[in-house]
Amino acid sequence: MENRFTAVFQKTDKWWIAFVEELPGANTQGETIDEARENLKEAVERILKSNYP
Repeated sequence: MENRFTAVFQKTDKWWIAFVEELPGANTQGETIDEARENLKEAVERILKSNYP
């Protein structure tokens, strides 16, 4: 089964903020957009694993 989510990335002065609209609690940050993307991927995986084993 494949899940598709909407990832949102916003740049602040120093950090990239990232969250998934469809998954409450799936949010993170990173110094680069690539770091924020990887952190968000990990957050989504953890949420899905803990809520939908």
